[in-house]
Amino acid sequence: MLKLYNTLTRKKQEFKAIGKEVGIYSCGPTVYWYQHIGNLRTYIFSDILKRVLLFDGFKVKQVMNVTDVGHLTSDADEGEDKMEKAAAKEGKKASDIANYYWEIFKEDFKKLNILEPDIWSKATEHIKEQIELIKKLEAKGYTYKTADGIYFDTSKFKDYGKLAKLKKEGLQAGKRISMGDKKNITDFALWKFSTEIGKRQQEWNSPWGIGFPGWHIECSAMSMKYLGETFDIHTGGEDHVPIHHTNEIAQSEAATGKKFVNYWLHGAFLTFKGEKVSKSKGGLYIVSELEELGYKALDYRYLCLGSHYRTQMDFSLENLKNAQNAYQRLKNIIQELKDDNKINERYLKDFEKAIDDDLNMPEALQVLWKMLRDGKASGKIKTIEKMDEVLGLDLLKKVEEKIPEEIKKLVEEREKARKAKDWKKSDELRERIKALGFEVADAAEGARVRKIQ
Repeated sequence: MLKLYNTLTRKKQEFKAIGKEVGIYSCGPTVYWYQHIGNLRTYIFSDILKRVLLFDGFKVKQVMNVTDVGHLTSDADEGEDKMEKAAAKEGKKASDIANYYWEIFKEDFKKLNILEPDIWSKATEHIKEQIELIKKLEAKGYTYKTADGIYFDTSKFKDYGKLAKLKKEGLQAGKRISMGDKKNITDFALWKFSTEIGKRQQEWNSPWGIGFPGWHIECSAMSMKYLGETFDIHTGGEDHVPIHHTNEIAQSEAATGKKFVNYWLHGAFLTFKGEKVSKSKGGLYIVSELEELGYKALDYRYLCLGSHYRTQMDFSLENLKNAQNAYQRLKNIIQELKDDNKINERYLKDFEKAIDDDLNMPEALQVLWKMLRDGKASGKIKTIEKMDEVLGLDLLKKVEEKIPEEIKKLVEEREKARKAKDWKKSDELRERIKALGFEVADAAEGARVRKIQ
């Protein structure tokens, strides 16, 4: 029985799908720059969710948006469009910027073993759907016009803020939110007018004038197009709860009169020195930068699996190094196992119990380690194969290490010494090999050499 923590109810609930196929909408990237490891932690969490559902026998249809227009630099519906700003900075077309960073994002997915969504949905390819949704809201009296755009009137939506438990009367304009011409502090833009026609690279005709959609409307329009007016699960980072996802619910349910999503799941922040990872605080690595420092993407995935997705995880290179060492030890132990073509039902059951308890991956990893340390446990290889369907760590994938010629010669020399029963020389050669960063393990079929991690 799969149980998931629903942000909407603030409870762990038994998961019940609407139909035969589980519909998941995952908030995707704004493709104006690289996605840092804080962003990627959220996608690892949504990947685990998808893998667990598949493991449990569900069919899954996952949609992920690609925001290539409409995401402003301010939550107050002010400031520059992030895509337009990046295009101007790099002297390129906005579409070229979007495609470039989207391709890098997809490469990061591959490196992290994140399953791609069934549908990638670009905002710029769904302008028609967004306009149609705004027209529905307008017909129902939920919109009004200001000097800079068409806004959603949150005072007309009875349950506004229910996801974040917001109390509208307590909200005030501040550094991030300003009133402008808005009627209410929580009102948000559905469509923004171009301030100067032809200046923007990305603008479209609409019933209200030339402009571009707001950020929030794209997710409602695209999720409902592909998953229906009510679907199973919506995922994202915890920073989306008070504004983006709150606004999605308001505009979607106002338009359809139906419940928008049954289960809302949110991943917690990655922190650095106790604070949210950010440019100003530091710790804002991207995958290629970690690779330059000698880490693989799967080292980071292993690190993420060591913390529950709803718990903030403090990042440091020391923590990543510890995760790298643990992951390599895990792979080394598994490489020495022999296949007996069985499944260990006891440990697999404990693993299933952990993953079905709100995706408890730290517990699932403990079950794996416990099985490996159990000298009496059988069926380890086949059980690891099943577990890795969820873990996504390539646990049975053997990587051929390049052994330097110098090391190969020392190993051959040591083998000759062993055959001659010259144990003193054999031990001396082992130490020389170790000093060069490699270790030798003697086996019936011959010596095995690997780099010391």
